[in-house]
Amino acid sequence: MIHTKTGSGRRILTFPAVQPCESISIVTLLGSLIQLAGDILTFKSKHFSTNKQSFRDTLRRIQNLVLVFEEIRIRVGNSRRYFHDSAAVSSLKEIHVSFQKLKFLLEDCTRDGARLCMMMNSDQVSDHLRVLTRSISTSLSAFPVASVDLPSEIKELIDLVVWQTRKYGVQLETDDKRAMSSVNRILALFANRVVPDPDEINRILDHVGIRKWGDCVKEINFLGEEIAAERLDEKKKKSNDQVELLSSLMGFICYCRCVILRRIERDNDHHHNNDGIKKDQDFIRGLKVEDLLCPISLEIMADPVVIETGHTYDRSSITKWLGSGNITCPKTGKILASTELVDNVSVRQVIRKHCKTNGIILAGISRRRRTQDDVAPESLAAKGAGKLMAKFLTSELINGSEEMIYRAVREIRVQTKTSSFNRSCLVEAGAVTPLLKLLSSGDSRIQENAMAGILNLSKHVTGKSKIAGEGLKIIVEILNEGAKTETRLYSASALFYLSSAEDYSRLIGEDPDAISGLMKIVKGEDYGDSAKRNALLAVMGLLMQSDNHWRVLAAGAVPILLDLLRSEEISGELTADCLATLAKLAEYPDGTIGVIRRGGLKLAVKILSSSEDSPAAVKQHCVGLILNLCLNGGRDVVGVLVKNTLVMRSLYTVLSNGECGGSKKASALIRMIHEFQERKTGSVEPNLQRGRFVHAW
Repeated sequence: MIHTKTGSGRRILTFPAVQPCESISIVTLLGSLIQLAGDILTFKSKHFSTNKQSFRDTLRRIQNLVLVFEEIRIRVGNSRRYFHDSAAVSSLKEIHVSFQKLKFLLEDCTRDGARLCMMMNSDQVSDHLRVLTRSISTSLSAFPVASVDLPSEIKELIDLVVWQTRKYGVQLETDDKRAMSSVNRILALFANRVVPDPDEINRILDHVGIRKWGDCVKEINFLGEEIAAERLDEKKKKSNDQVELLSSLMGFICYCRCVILRRIERDNDHHHNNDGIKKDQDFIRGLKVEDLLCPISLEIMADPVVIETGHTYDRSSITKWLGSGNITCPKTGKILASTELVDNVSVRQVIRKHCKTNGIILAGISRRRRTQDDVAPESLAAKGAGKLMAKFLTSELINGSEEMIYRAVREIRVQTKTSSFNRSCLVEAGAVTPLLKLLSSGDSRIQENAMAGILNLSKHVTGKSKIAGEGLKIIVEILNEGAKTETRLYSASALFYLSSAEDYSRLIGEDPDAISGLMKIVKGEDYGDSAKRNALLAVMGLLMQSDNHWRVLAAGAVPILLDLLRSEEISGELTADCLATLAKLAEYPDGTIGVIRRGGLKLAVKILSSSEDSPAAVKQHCVGLILNLCLNGGRDVVGVLVKNTLVMRSLYTVLSNGECGGSKKASALIRMIHEFQERKTGSVEPNLQRGRFVHAW
């Protein structure tokens, strides 16, 4: 099977043919040959990215061989004398193997996504094709024609095929040489950061059959898989020549997508041509993106799998979870009787349709490739192409029409998502300032993609500085008034990344609408768990700055979080995040008072006592919250815990499991409770503050 985007199958230009079994009959062998030849002839209507004329000539000869094989089968069927002719069977077996390899080669040279790569390997393709056609000719000439009662015209046809193959050998074609030379010339220009001639690039694209933006996306995905496979090849680790070439081609095709083929096709432009496509798009439009996110990583799942509870996760994330010793479902906390992972084919198909419709490139397939986010391009040509693209896109943002701006922000969103190198290039090119200005655009498409670009650029150190210096106010405005839900969520995530720096955290907190906007997302019924978690992460980032503590309390965080915890549909991950935020707030007396007065202690004890099957993070943060309430609430709070017989059992469970640092906090709580009980009997005076008087229960 040809290598597919799912990551299964063979590499290009490898031909894992299977030798027919020794005992196969000549009739069966002929039938298989005819069927295989039919499969090969289906490629007549397809576009070849290389060796076009040679493949057309080869297919014509295969068509002639079908007539030969059919006639032989008829003669053998009428006369049983040739069933045990070893020379005939041996000859046909060799042809069968050559046909299998030829079919693989045809698949490679017509494959969507591999067009540029195959064209740049035209010399190898012509070598393979020459070897295969000569092998077929040699095997055919060895067939005992004289001993078979074939019509004279069939014998002449055999002689013709053998003669043509020998006389007209396969050679590297002039058009392929010219295209390869053009690509190498353009790569040299990229390396020197010189803008190439777009007409020359268009001639190359026409030659290989890359005509649309979506074609470039397929090429990029394929090249990414090939680069990852080359890196994993132990035999080639000492030589980076192939990786360097593939990296250069990646830069070339990215430049083509960005600069040459700028029109982004949307499938719904053609819905009137295909009712099935329209139905798929209607489904995708009604789909929430968060439904495609892994509950653990909060990223679009590259390889979705189902576990025993029926919940779907990305394979890499759930594998790490289980590999860390966890035997529970992260979402429900249920103990798993089996850790078997089953591919969720239907979800994978939906994700691919969603990515195709929205021009999203998955950063990696977890089973086959590592992401390219942590590595720079491995060739000067790719680096130069990245610099040129960044300058071009920045210019489009400043000087382009509304449609040109949309295409530019869409491309920036894709590029900044997939590569830290691209983020660096765009920041250096000055893309941050025009992107921030576009957040005020009345076009919701432009606003959404500009905000997504800003989010990705906020992960870059220099980008973070520029965004915080110029755009905090507008980002907070988008958080509260963004035209689309997705845009507001991107704003919340950007604030999270910005809050990782203490100075920026203080500036965000000083904006009266920032924290309240984040809490609106946490409270909002229209937002899913992943959206609420992103907002809470931003709040937690802001709480790292002590000045923001009272601001979070003033925004009503405590009642919002407690109400959320009382919800029956809350996931384990969101429960843990809510408890972590409350624990952070309870580090200060005013936070403790707010939690206790609204029934937070009783709720925390209930969660702890019923969390035997909950994720470890829920137990850890629950114990942390109760500990902070005791430290700031004094003896009244500890006295409440003493009255509940389930508390000690739960604390000892956490202590014995030693989960995620929760054991130290559990140990401290157990010690407090013991000291309180001993004080009541007069044995010891506990070291507990009385604190302010609060009704703990």
